[in-house]
Amino acid sequence: MAKRTYPSDARHVVDADDLEDVVRDKREDWRASGATARRRQRRYKKRLISQIARQEGDHESDVFD
Repeated sequence: MAKRTYPSDARHVVDADDLEDVVRDKREDWRASGATARRRQRRYKKRLISQIARQEGDHESDVFD
């Protein structure tokens, strides 16, 4: 069984292609339909993207201080 995707996994994303490799839904086979699995994947991706943006914002504020 694949492990759950956490916001801390954002550190493993270097470019956009890595996002597909990092995001895993460990219950993908248990979902009622493919649509629910796709929605869940989008939610995981959105969380990781927002975490990356937050990290980048933190790095930029360090540069300007």
